[in-house]
Amino acid sequence: MTHPTIHRVRTLDLGFEPWPWPFANEKCADIEAHFAVKKREKPIWNGRILLGRDPDFSTKRFSARYFDADFASFLAWRDWGFPDGSVFNGFGMGALRCSDGAFVLGEMAGHTANAGRVYFPSGTPDPDDLKGGAVDIAGSVAREVEEETGLRPEEYRASAHWDCVVSGAVIAMIRILEVDVTGEMLRARIEANLARQSQPELSRIHLVREKRDLTPAMPRFVTAFIESEIAA
Repeated sequence: MTHPTIHRVRTLDLGFEPWPWPFANEKCADIEAHFAVKKREKPIWNGRILLGRDPDFSTKRFSARYFDADFASFLAWRDWGFPDGSVFNGFGMGALRCSDGAFVLGEMAGHTANAGRVYFPSGTPDPDDLKGGAVDIAGSVAREVEEETGLRPEEYRASAHWDCVVSGAVIAMIRILEVDVTGEMLRARIEANLARQSQPELSRIHLVREKRDLTPAMPRFVTAFIESEIAA
């Protein structure tokens, strides 16, 4: 496995244009059979998601073109080891950092497709994240943070930059979100929010303290999350 590389940028330029994904068209029958097996294992839904092509990192900017595909095709592509190398899964992550330096992460619940994995609030973008003909990753992150933790945008300060972690077919666009409470306080608040949900996405909240910032020397725990996605 190639070790992840990191690009710090200030601008995301992620356009959208419909594109018939050759992999999805050519492997349609196999994809349907694979999804049928996965659906018997867990209650997953074959909705529409957004994937990227033609990634380019220039000075302070990350550019790419996105297209929409069904979740079944994405799942097969991921589970089969990313056979189409021209496509990548590019998603946003909200790195909640508390006043005492603790990062807050969630463990995915058993009913989800990524059960047991520990992440920053994140999610593969979908058509609801399209805004003005482009993919709004900042909006996607804000939505995922609120869905998973209950925190609204006015309750944290978003960094001006993004740390884009590239590992094979995965590009995670990570943004630090500063919260003016301690890690223990925020964990208690998130756990209370999860307790009010009938089927929360998260089963447990973890705190990780790391002295280094999310600079080009990415902390070990962030790299591990990206590598776990590649190994899925």
